[in-house]
Amino acid sequence: MTMRQVTYSMGCSLDGFVVGPDGSFDWSVPDEHEFAQHIHDLRGTSVHLLGRRLYETMLYWEDVDQEPETDFSTREWARLWRELPKIVFSTTLTEVTGTNTRLATGSLAEEIERLRAEYDEGEIALGGARLAAEAAELDLIDEYRPFVHPVLVGGGLPYFPELERQVRLELVSSRAFGTGVVASRYRVVR
Repeated sequence: MTMRQVTYSMGCSLDGFVVGPDGSFDWSVPDEHEFAQHIHDLRGTSVHLLGRRLYETMLYWEDVDQEPETDFSTREWARLWRELPKIVFSTTLTEVTGTNTRLATGSLAEEIERLRAEYDEGEIALGGARLAAEAAELDLIDEYRPFVHPVLVGGGLPYFPELERQVRLELVSSRAFGTGVVASRYRVVR
């Protein structure tokens, strides 16, 4: 049995930020082809770990598909997202809402160790730059999956954390979309 891998996937600007200096990320809205890739990736995920800010942003998907004009891709993502178990890491929240969502009961390392021990073929997805920075510092990320957008935002919250050590990566795949977005997968070389 192979150990479940931890993946970190988020959109980022070409200069490496998930949100700009003003906190906005409107430049990272995916087109239909990018969105299809996100849906494909979500299908391979068995649990998603989120920081508080991303959790609050993703609450949007709880009922967006109830609108009559909602397109198929949006309905499909919302359905998959609701079905997916989600664990929220927060020092300020005392409870969470959302389908299949719970607060973490242990540290990030403890939760990942427990999840890796469970038999499941799906990946452990990680979202939220601050949570990912903690995971990277603890060397818990197995694969980085940035969706790099052709925009320079000049600052903000970085996709990649500052680390005290070098991390070698191996390119697994790369795909360019018509919008100029490049989605890549990099495996951590250990």
